[in-house]
Formats: sequence, C-alpha cells, structure tokens
Amino acid sequence: MGKLNYPSDEILNPSKLQRRNYDHIILWMLSNNESCEWSNFEQKPIEIPISTLSRHFTKLIFKGYIEKYSRGQYRITPEGKERFNELSEERKTARVLSYPPDAILKRGRNYFHWILWMVYNNGYCKRSDFLEEPFSINQSSLSKSLNSLIQKGLLINENKRYLITQSGKAEYSKILQLYNLDRQTILEEERKRIDEITTKTKPFFDKFNINDNHVKFRFLNNILKLDYSKVNAILKDEEDFHKILLFLSINHPDFYPDYLSFEEFSRFYEIKKRILDFWINEIVESDLYDLQFFKLDISPDKHYYFHSDEKLEKILRAITEEHIAANKYLEKFVDLGDMNSVVDDILNEICEILFHAHFKESLRAFLPGYIKYLAYKIEIKKELIGTDDKLEGIIWQNMTDILESLNSNALDSQYKEKINEIDKEISLAPTNYDLYNSKLRILLYFNQYNDVLRVLEEMMKLFPEKETDIMIKKAYTLKKDKNLEGGLEIIEDLIEKYPKDNFLRNYKAYWLSYLDKKQEALELLRELVKNEPEKGIYHDTYGEILIHFKEYKKAIKEFEKTIEIDSNAWFIHQTYIKIGICYTALENIELAAQNLELGKELTSKIIGDMESKNRWLAIVDLFLAEIEEEMQLLPSN
Repeated sequence: MGKLNYPSDEILNPSKLQRRNYDHIILWMLSNNESCEWSNFEQKPIEIPISTLSRHFTKLIFKGYIEKYSRGQYRITPEGKERFNELSEERKTARVLSYPPDAILKRGRNYFHWILWMVYNNGYCKRSDFLEEPFSINQSSLSKSLNSLIQKGLLINENKRYLITQSGKAEYSKILQLYNLDRQTILEEERKRIDEITTKTKPFFDKFNINDNHVKFRFLNNILKLDYSKVNAILKDEEDFHKILLFLSINHPDFYPDYLSFEEFSRFYEIKKRILDFWINEIVESDLYDLQFFKLDISPDKHYYFHSDEKLEKILRAITEEHIAANKYLEKFVDLGDMNSVVDDILNEICEILFHAHFKESLRAFLPGYIKYLAYKIEIKKELIGTDDKLEGIIWQNMTDILESLNSNALDSQYKEKINEIDKEISLAPTNYDLYNSKLRILLYFNQYNDVLRVLEEMMKLFPEKETDIMIKKAYTLKKDKNLEGGLEIIEDLIEKYPKDNFLRNYKAYWLSYLDKKQEALELLRELVKNEPEKGIYHDTYGEILIHFKEYKKAIKEFEKTIEIDSNAWFIHQTYIKIGICYTALENIELAAQNLELGKELTSKIIGDMESKNRWLAIVDLFLAEIEEEMQLLPSN
C-alpha cells in the first residue's frame, strides 16, 4: 500500500465548539484512498478509540456505505461516496440562525420557550446564541434555564452545543399551543416536525424499496408517536427500531389478506427474529408507550395490529359507543337481549364497513375486552363537567358489571378458567395472602385493571396490616394504565402516613423518574444513600435512575457500590446486567460482555418468579447477540 492521504486538521481536530465527526473522517479516508486497513484509523493522525471505531464501522457497513473486501481491508461503496459528499457539503454551509416570531418573543421573557424554539429550529445552539439580541439573557439566568432543561431531559449538551431531545420536541409542540399564533404559523411549525421525520426516513424507504403510500403513512404516523429515545439504551440500532415499526405498519387490518410473518419479515428485512419478537411484544403488550395497541389474532401465527386514535379505532369506538348507548336508552322500552346481542350487532356493522368478514370470529373474542377498555377510560375520568360527559358516565358506569354476566365462550375462556381455579383455592383458604397476589397477577396479565382495583379493595378489608404492600400494588396498577400522577399521589399519601419508611421514598424516586422529574428523583436518592449507606438497594435504584437519564458512568459507580455492600441480594443478577448495559452504551465491549455473562449466569439460577427471570434473560441475550456481531467486525489478526 502506498502513502496514505489524510484529512485536513480542520476535520481531524475541529474547534472546541464542534465534535469530531467520525463518520466523515472514516468516509474521507476511504474516499481519498484506494483502500484502508483497520489499523490506519487507530494510528496518528486519526487516532479513533477502538470501541468508537468499532461502533462506527459497524454502522457504516450495515448502512452499506463501506465494505470489507478482504482480510483487514476496507473500501467505500457508491452509496458511501454519496454520503461522504453530503457530509462534506454540510461542513461548507454557513450557519444562519432562525429566531422565534414576535408572538413568542414579545410575550414576556419566557427563557424556556425561547431556548426550546431555537434548538428545535436551528438543529443546535451555542450558549453565545442567547447572550445577544434579540434575547440578551444574562449569564446567570441562562445557566439556570439551560441546566433546568437538561435536568428535565428536554436538552442535552454535547461539546458545548445544546441539542433538543425527543422529549424536548414533544414539549416544543405543546408550547406552540400557548401562543396566539395564526393557523398558518402553527401548520408551518408542525410541518417542520413532519419534514424532519420524513427526511430522516426517506433513505430507509429507498433502501428497502417501500413504495406503498399507505404503508408509508402508517409508518410515519407510528414514528411520530413512538419515541426511539425510550428504547435506545437497549435497542442500539435505530434502523432496527424503524423495521419494528414497519412490521406493525405492514400487518394492519386494512391490508388483509396480505401478511408478513415474523419469520418472513426478519429474513426479508434482515432483522433478528428474537429482536423483532421481543420489541413487538414490548410495544403491543406492555405499558412501554402511552399509545395503546390492539392485536387481532386470525390464527395462532397470524396477527394484525392497530392503535388507539387512528381512523380505524376512532370509527370502531364510535360504532361501539353508539350501540352501547342505544342499549342503555332503550332498555325500558324493548327487550334488546343480553350483551351477547349487542356484540353481535356491533360485529354485523363493523364487518360490513370496517373489517374484512374473515376477522369476525377474531373480533368476537376481541370486542368484550375492547368494551371494557372503553368503559375503564370513562370510569377513570376525574371530572364529568358537561352534560355530554355526565350522560356518557351514566351509560358506561355499569358496563363492567354487565360484561361480567356474559356467557359467551369467546370471552377469554383461558382467563375465566384461570380465575375460576384461583377463586376455588381462595374459597378453601380465604386468609392466604399469596393466593390473592396470584389472582392479581392473572388479572394484570389480562389487563383487567378494574378487577385488580376491586380485588385490592377486598384485600384491604381482609389484610389491613398489609396496607403498604396493597397500596403500592394499586399505584403500579394505575401506572400500567397510564395514570402516573395517581400512582404518585398514593405513594405520597403513604409517606405522609409512615414518614420513617424509607422504602416508600425509594418507590417515590421511581415515580419521579417516570414523570421525568430528574432533579427531584436524584436528590431523594442522594438523601437515602446518605442516611442508610448500608442498604445496597438504594444504590441500585440510584443507578437505575441514572441510566434512565443516560448518565452511565455515574450509574456504574452506584451499581458497584451495590455489589460491594450487598453482593448476595435477591436482585443482584439485575445489577450485573445493568452494569453491562451501561458499558455497552459507553462502547466498552469487553466489560459489557463480562458483566452481562455474569448477570445471565446468576439469572439462570433463579428458581421463582419465572416471568421476571425470562424477561431479564431475553434482555441480556439481546445485548450479548449484538456484542457478538460487533466483535465479528473487529479485525482478525
């Protein structure tokens, strides 16, 4: 190999206000040389750390920008040339700032709103951008505002450049509604957000030849509502996240009978089936996102998905509510039959205008649970102010009881069978607390939140000495049903009643983090570890909260303290896995694999709580599989 060409010092060593763009450096080298060896990037003048180099090579190879054509030799592809030219043009473009409209600037000195507007509309901002006109924010106020926005998870600071997070973008959309902006301005602002997403996803559509506009629309609708930052600590490749959302978008009832199975999709779109299985389950079945997904099972291996507040669900809701209302209004005048008849009426209508007729039996099994879902949404409304609200409340207030009387075999026979079994055991041992807990697990599995709350009330009467445990279970039930504030109120009431119980404060720290109240959560945990330094679990919780806010180095220190203090704790297998997750985020592959393997070994030895055990094993296997693939891309010498 002849003498190599190297990028200019401006590219290799940018100013303190800029980060080294490793993708640009790697593509520059491969574009301006016939080929390069791995070692060329480790040595002067490039000197990219090995873990960082591995991460960027993995990404660039996966995206098709570079290829390994022989042992230790890499070269750029035509697509890589195009990407290199794009990155080079971005460096040449002069930066001209956009500023907020007068409606925002002249309505008081709301620094939070100014800053969010600027970082959203300019990509990033420097501190100096806010010290001059039209803002002229003083240094002290600016520091306080920037730090507060970072603590709330709305901004991040990377090499003295402030960038907006996905949570910040959602907050930005909310603040637009607070101002008297004309309709066109609001539309323009929202269009920017949509344009940002569509620009980002266009290469994805092109790469996988996605041409169906209906699929594109459903995909974009999903990606606007589901925030990648919620899962990026575990799912490192954003393109895999896009593929998972594409799977949901393709397998929609509107496209029946077309369907792509898990196996076919994973093979065609080159995503590991285990990753697809895990994340579809997390998005659809768990409370990971506020968006409620619904699944229709046509057969054991054929499932279609749709979500709340999309057109299909809105029409389904309107039809269902109309039939329920009609049944309530007319019950005194005519015998309309039982709830089975109502379900049949709904089925007849929706299978004519909304769903293919082949969905009928699947919908028959689905509708009772969906009606319960609608009834619960009405029941948890805190205020029924208007006449329509009150009327709606009256119509739905007894719906849960009506549904319990259904004798339809389609109404979750498996669920009924399990509940009947546990009820028989409870009748034989009515003071066995563990049996009630088993019943709660079954109800939660089937998302029967109303029933959970009723059982918890019954447990409070039978086991008043277990008040704390029962109320914490109630708080978690509200959390699963997206009522975080209600859960926090329960925890705070318990703390007021039992002020010396520090475990309740530990729970409160979790709730504060769920609500993105970073500073309050961390201050509470600092107080706990200071007051009871011998309790390893508080350090473990501290580490978890730090992971939530992506402070991985600090989290590792807390987890190491946990192990030092309480190496035999029941949760210690999770601690090692969480250390592995942190090292993965920090690109230290060796320590990540070491801790993940140890965590897996300890988890495998657990005898009880199989649900939790299997979940942790699934998580650790995902990380280890990704690390193994990354290691394979390292040079083999």
